[in-house]
Amino acid sequence: MLIITGFYASLLTLIIIWLCYRVVVFRRTQRVEIGDGGNEVGIRHIRAQQNAVEYIPLTLILMAAYELNSGNMYLLHGLGIALVFARLIHPLGFVAKKGVSFGRFYGTALTWLIMLILAVANFVKFIGYIL
Repeated sequence: MLIITGFYASLLTLIIIWLCYRVVVFRRTQRVEIGDGGNEVGIRHIRAQQNAVEYIPLTLILMAAYELNSGNMYLLHGLGIALVFARLIHPLGFVAKKGVSFGRFYGTALTWLIMLILAVANFVKFIGYIL
């Protein structure tokens, strides 16, 4: 069963819905039917949403594999909490300010670190299985 991964997948889905909503609000208020209309803020809203859609699914696959292979539930919860935090601060920093921001930098760095930890943890599980 994927109880822990399912919980974080649900939270992260709410974040994606929130990001999608922000794109819809931008398009309605700016009267942009498709795309970003060349609006810099719109571009950042759309990229923030796309960035979440690019990173969250792969990370959830890594979490699910680790959980299915009897991974440490405390590590999984710690990484899940960190991922939710990272995916919240990333778009807040990304949309609010052009260029480097605290949220954009640390949201990305933390997401990459979580993915790396999960990749290594799954690799270690595999090595333990074949040995």
